[in-house]
Amino acid sequence: MTRQVILASSSKYRRELLERLRIPFNCFSPEIDESVLPNETPLQNCIRLAREKAGVIARENPGAVVIGSDQVADVNGKAISKPGTHDKATQQLHEMSGQKIVFHTAVCVSCLEAGTQIEFCIPTTVEFRELNPAEIERYLLAEQPYDCAGSAKSEGLGIALLKSIQSDDPTALIGLPLIALSDALRKSGIALP
Repeated sequence: MTRQVILASSSKYRRELLERLRIPFNCFSPEIDESVLPNETPLQNCIRLAREKAGVIARENPGAVVIGSDQVADVNGKAISKPGTHDKATQQLHEMSGQKIVFHTAVCVSCLEAGTQIEFCIPTTVEFRELNPAEIERYLLAEQPYDCAGSAKSEGLGIALLKSIQSDDPTALIGLPLIALSDALRKSGIALP
């Protein structure tokens, strides 16, 4: 039996990454509250949100293999998410200048009908260069990364803001760790080319 694959996300970045695996899938945007809970660490928040996103869509599509994912930047124990505005992005990049940041990218692959749920989180440590206000402003005007956690797109011009990246999966930082996801999909009965 071939199961439908659903990406529980409205992120164009995750959709583009999943397209690399050349499997048919649909995208549905889960409606969940993404607020950080009291005393929740960035890692806990990321895993919970990935699970909730997959859960919402899996309950509506119990026979499908549903992929939920979330990413949170961890700046000294403080969760940094999508800035949404130029001012917040400027503040985030000033705060991250010269710092090592851990980007947690969590994934939950769930199929209610099969009774399977696989969860994992891939950390990526990113070291930012010392950034001056002028280069932050130039970068933000050029790329407008207001829809990405931490305000820097490593797959674009944001790479010029960085000193180093350390991760077991190069796609984790973009929003969907394809190495671990490929393994989870195989375990969920999805044949990959």
